[in-house]
Amino acid sequence: MSTGDLLIRAGAVLTPEVISGESEAAPGFVAIRDGVIVEVGDGDGAEWQAGRVVDLGEATLAPGFIDAHIHPIMGLQLTRGVDLSGLQSLDEVRAALVSHITETDDSWVVGWGLDLNAFGAGEASFALFDGIEDARPIFLTMFDGHSALASREALRIAGITGRETFPDASSVAVDANGEPTGLLLEMSAVTLLWNHLPTQTFDERVGALEALFRGMAEAGLVAGQMLDLTAPDSFALLEELERRGESAIRLRISPFVMPGFTDEDLQDIVGLQERAGRRWHVRGVKLMIDGTVDNGTAWLFEPDARGESTESLWLDEGEYRRAVAFFHERGIPTTTHAIGDRGIAFVAETLAALQVNGTQHRIEHVETLPDAVLETIVAAGVAVSMQPTHCTHYTRADHTDNWSTRLGDERADRAWRVGDLRRRGAIVTLGSDWPIAPYDPRTSFVSAVLRRPSGRPEVEPVLPGQAISAAAAVEGYTSEFWRSVGEEGGVIAPGMRADLTAFAHNPLTTDPDEFATTPVLLTVVDGDVVVDRVPEFDLS
Repeated sequence: MSTGDLLIRAGAVLTPEVISGESEAAPGFVAIRDGVIVEVGDGDGAEWQAGRVVDLGEATLAPGFIDAHIHPIMGLQLTRGVDLSGLQSLDEVRAALVSHITETDDSWVVGWGLDLNAFGAGEASFALFDGIEDARPIFLTMFDGHSALASREALRIAGITGRETFPDASSVAVDANGEPTGLLLEMSAVTLLWNHLPTQTFDERVGALEALFRGMAEAGLVAGQMLDLTAPDSFALLEELERRGESAIRLRISPFVMPGFTDEDLQDIVGLQERAGRRWHVRGVKLMIDGTVDNGTAWLFEPDARGESTESLWLDEGEYRRAVAFFHERGIPTTTHAIGDRGIAFVAETLAALQVNGTQHRIEHVETLPDAVLETIVAAGVAVSMQPTHCTHYTRADHTDNWSTRLGDERADRAWRVGDLRRRGAIVTLGSDWPIAPYDPRTSFVSAVLRRPSGRPEVEPVLPGQAISAAAAVEGYTSEFWRSVGEEGGVIAPGMRADLTAFAHNPLTTDPDEFATTPVLLTVVDGDVVVDRVPEFDLS
C-alpha cells in the first residue's frame, strides 16, 4: 500500500501524451505527496492510502493554469472607481460617469477601462467631460493602462502645465497652442496624478489583493507572473497577506527596469532575485521598449495614420541593450514589452545578439509582427507571451477599430500571429495582462482558439488563420509558461510540482464557447487544495 497526502481521481487526466494527441484521454488518478506528483496512473488508485481522496467523476484534471502576465498590485490602483470597460461611445461613457457621480461623495471622480474606440476618429480630450456638471476633479485610466484622461481641475491640482519633461518618451498631450488636452501618455506622465488621488488604506489593499487572488484561483489559475514592482509597499502587502493566511495563487515577480536607471538600480534588482515568501518569489526582470498602438506610443518602422508611434520609450536605446546584457550575464531572464513592429524587431535583434548561456528571454505582446522579425524570434529561441483577448476584445475583423485604423490594413493583418509563431516552433505562453483584460483563462482560451470573444458567434473572427488548437491553448497556459522562463513544469507527471486545475468539461474536446463557462471544480497549488467546488456538482 502506497501512501500520500492527496489522491485525485478524474474521468480524464491531461498528461503530456494526451495533450499532444499521442494517447486518448481516459479515467485515471494522480497521487501527491509533499506538494509533488508521485504517481499518475489508470484506474482509481485503489492501491494508494491518502490523507484525502477527491473523486471528480467524469470531470477533467489538467495541469494548473498560469497567467504569464498580470499586474495584481499595480492593478489595485488602476481599477479604482467606475468600470468603463466595454463602453463603445462617448454617450455611454458620460452616462456611466454621471451615474457614478450621483452615487459617490468621494473628493475625486475616478474610473478605469476607458476604451479609445469610444472616441471614434477623434482624440481623447477634456471634451469627454462637457456637460458633466460636477466641480470635482476627474481621473480616468485608459483600457491599456498606459495612459489616462484627466479633467482641467485634476491637472490644476497636480500642477500639470504641458511643459513637463520625463526620463523616457512619456508626455502630456497638448493642443496647437501648447495647452494640455487632458491626455497623459505613458506611466511617467500618468503617475504625476497618482499622488493626488485619495489613498486606500493598507488594510483595504491587503483585503482587495486577497480577494483578487481568490477570484483568480476560482477561475482556474494556480499562479501568475507579476510584471512590475512599482508599489513601494509591495513586499509588505504580500507579507501581510501571508501573515493572515495563504495566498490563493503563487506569484512570480519580475520587477520593472525603466529608462533612466542607474548602475545602483540594476544592482538592487539583482539583490532582489529570489527574495521570497511562501507563495511568492522574485525572479527575472521586466522592461518596456515602447508604449501602445492605441495611444500612438508604440515604436513602428513607419508612422501610424496619425503620424505617431515613431519612437522608442527609451530616449537612448543603447541603455536598453546595456540593461539586457547586464542581466543576461548574470543568468537573470528578462521579458520585454514590445508592441510595434520596430520595437519587436529591436528587442528580437538585441536578444539574438547575446551569447548563449542558457538564460531564456521573452517578449511580451508582439502585436504586429512582420515575417522577417518572426524568423529572428524563432532562430534566436526567444519566447513570446501573448494575450489573445487583447486581439478579440479591442480590434475588429473589418479594421474599423482604433488599433487597426492607426496601423492600416497591411500592418493590421499581422495582428497577434499566435498561430504562425506556434507553427514555426516558437515558445508561446498566454495570459491576460490583467487588469487590461479579464484574467479568466477560459475566456482567453476561447479567444486563442476561435479568434473572437467567447459566447459571441455573431462576431467575425480576427484573422482566423492565426487561431491555435485547443491543445496548444492548454499548453500556452501550462507547459509553455515554464518553457518561457527557462524552467520545467506545467505537466502532469511524476516529480512535477502538484499544481492542478479540474474542469467539469475537457478543454480538448468541449465546444470552446461551452468551455468558457464550464465550472472550475478544483484548484491545487503545491499539493494544497485551494478551491474545492466538487461537492456543489453532481459528477456521476
